[in-house]
Amino acid sequence: MERLKRRGEFLEVAGQGRKWAMPGLVLQALHRPDDGRAPRYGLTASRKVGGAVARNRARRRLRALAERWLPEAGQSGTDYVLIARAGTVTRPFDALEQDLRTALERVVAGRPARPSADRPRGGRREARS
Repeated sequence: MERLKRRGEFLEVAGQGRKWAMPGLVLQALHRPDDGRAPRYGLTASRKVGGAVARNRARRRLRALAERWLPEAGQSGTDYVLIARAGTVTRPFDALEQDLRTALERVVAGRPARPSADRPRGGRREARS
């Protein structure tokens, strides 16, 4: 499978695409209807995931998932970005697979994410004296 490598490609998927968050990963997808090429994917893991070893392990696990599931479950002409979360490293691999399958179903089905107005928000914390 072809990979997304340039920052601009990642930003385009993040800015114009759909996303779905799961406990083990976040999936972003941008469909290009005029493009009939195979799905492409990119991986990212921020420092919130952990040190370099943890980030590399998270990316390896996400790469294995992407190469296994995206060719058969992904839509042609779609760019996918898999974002590691803190739980990506410790989550069982079969649970990560289920997270990816669920996220793919939700993104492909076009289910909208909950509007931000419906999301519960924490109240303001008072400053401690």
